Amino acid sequence: MARRSRATRLSAPKVVTFWIAVLLALIGVIAVVAPIASLVEYALWLVVAGFVLLALGNLLENL
Repeated sequence: MARRSRATRLSAPKVVTFWIAVLLALIGVIAVVAPIASLVEYALWLVVAGFVLLALGNLLENL
């Protein structure tokens, strides 16, 4: 059996990290569906930030 390096091990994100990522993504989607003037410019970046946070939560052990 091949040994896996430390970088390939995934862990579940903490509950707080998960919900912050979901909240960011939801705000981004809502900003597009029901245009919120102050957020519509940043809607894509909010969704991307939520995804990146969730990915980092999986890659890093204590996030």
